Amino acid sequence: MIAAKDEHERTMAFAEIAFGQIKALRQPATPRHFEIWYAYATGYNPSLNQMINETLARDGTLSDAVIDRVYETYISPIRFSDRIDDVSAQVKGEIEQVMAMIGAAAGSAYNYTENLANASEKLDRTADDAGIRMIVESLVQATKEVERINKALEARLSASKLEINELQEILAAVRNESLTDPLTSLANRKFFDDALVNRFAAAQSRREPLSLMLLDIDHFKKFNDSYGHLTGDQVLRLVAVAVKQNVKGQDIAARFGGEEFAVLLPDTALNPAISVADQIRRAVMTKELMKRSSGEHLGRVTLSVGVAALGPGDTPQSLLERADVCLYAAKRSGRNRVICQTDPEANQAAPKVA
Repeated sequence: MIAAKDEHERTMAFAEIAFGQIKALRQPATPRHFEIWYAYATGYNPSLNQMINETLARDGTLSDAVIDRVYETYISPIRFSDRIDDVSAQVKGEIEQVMAMIGAAAGSAYNYTENLANASEKLDRTADDAGIRMIVESLVQATKEVERINKALEARLSASKLEINELQEILAAVRNESLTDPLTSLANRKFFDDALVNRFAAAQSRREPLSLMLLDIDHFKKFNDSYGHLTGDQVLRLVAVAVKQNVKGQDIAARFGGEEFAVLLPDTALNPAISVADQIRRAVMTKELMKRSSGEHLGRVTLSVGVAALGPGDTPQSLLERADVCLYAAKRSGRNRVICQTDPEANQAAPKVA
């Protein structure tokens, strides 16, 4: 009882620290924020604490983009790892039970073989009907026991097959969830980073074009601060829908972080990629937002987009950096526009090489 009381007091102390941090930084008391600050209060993850401390020292606060990055880097993987461990333990348990049943069946088969050998020897030495009848009855009983064990094993194998199939589906769902942004249902940053490396290598080996666009919601922080995080989430979903509706099956759309999105377009040259980017930009611009709780019209949001295409000597990182240069060139040029790597604005915005 003392240990339970101590544990209660300790966890409540961590919770108080977490709420204190949320209050001090005037952050929303959402489950995600609480989970991050609770982990911070425990000190069990030094890397998480270091990232938060460095960000606070530099910026004085944690932006939504930083909160997302901290959660996806340090909290989310632990959750999915725990769930995968649980499923793996269940699969291991099923396999152990099946192996135990197989062991029992093997022992029964061995005993049955011994019984047959013994019965054969007895039959050679027995001439009277009563003795033969006893030997046959013992064989019948042994045969029934083997049949019973085999039926039980068959039923257990069938049940285990169904159970393992269900667990495999759960594992697939967990894996998919671990690679999906929960707010927008787009791929998350981890999935995108892996896809960029893989699709880049495939494009190079097949000598196929590959384009990449980065999209950022214009003035999103101001919009979020004015109308609240729930309305901000509505904007993020709206952009995600516009992205989904304008990409092909092989294209990879992801929430890159905060209010930024990324789209990887395999087998797509620069000009077609620019067209796709502009379709997305126009689709977002034409949507008028309305606050669900009050019906208040909030106007429209716009996107700035940077587009780059695979070129000689590129690496995944250089392609990403070039798209990023184009994105910020679009912002510096007035926002609500698409800038590609061949536009003069992108060349002016690119850092000069000494």
